[in-house]
Amino acid sequence: MTQDDRLQQVLSAIDDKNQQDPNTVEHQGQSVAKEWLYGQRMSQCLASFQPDASEILQIACRAQHIQRWAIARRDYPMDRPGYKRWRTELAKFHATLTAELMADCGYSEDEQERAKSLLQKKQLKRDSEAQTLEDIACLVFLTYHLEDFAAQHSDEKIVDIIRKTWNKMSEDGHAAALKLPLSDAMGSLVGQALNG
Repeated sequence: MTQDDRLQQVLSAIDDKNQQDPNTVEHQGQSVAKEWLYGQRMSQCLASFQPDASEILQIACRAQHIQRWAIARRDYPMDRPGYKRWRTELAKFHATLTAELMADCGYSEDEQERAKSLLQKKQLKRDSEAQTLEDIACLVFLTYHLEDFAAQHSDEKIVDIIRKTWNKMSEDGHAAALKLPLSDAMGSLVGQALNG
């Protein structure tokens, strides 16, 4: 099996897992699995942001939310520590499941461990690929999810969320975010967040 073959095989395996999402969203007039669509958007954003991304980073991007619905937020206390525990356990789950799929496709243990490290963002500010993965997640959030989020929360809360998102991003991420085709309303909130 060539390197390209095994990459396509593992990306398809991730897609198959995400196609099982019971939560669906409308996309181009069709109802599609929510986390499958998220994975596609992560990959598209990575291809645009860093066209020469490594194979392992491509896998981690596609698997960022693999079977996310399997560990529900409601099963943890609805406070900050509960949220952090949920996020930590989700990251471990994503990492372990992705490594299993990689093993099935012929990836070495070192390659699996690298993907696990990226998905758990263990060295965020010191690992350029982990930072790129974070940048992509932030760009996908700003592009596709900010508007829906804004409809459910006060402007003050959204400005705070944008600030926190911005702080997680690299300078390259910031440059890409400033070029996003946001609506006037969202652009205004981003402006408030960055100038406040």
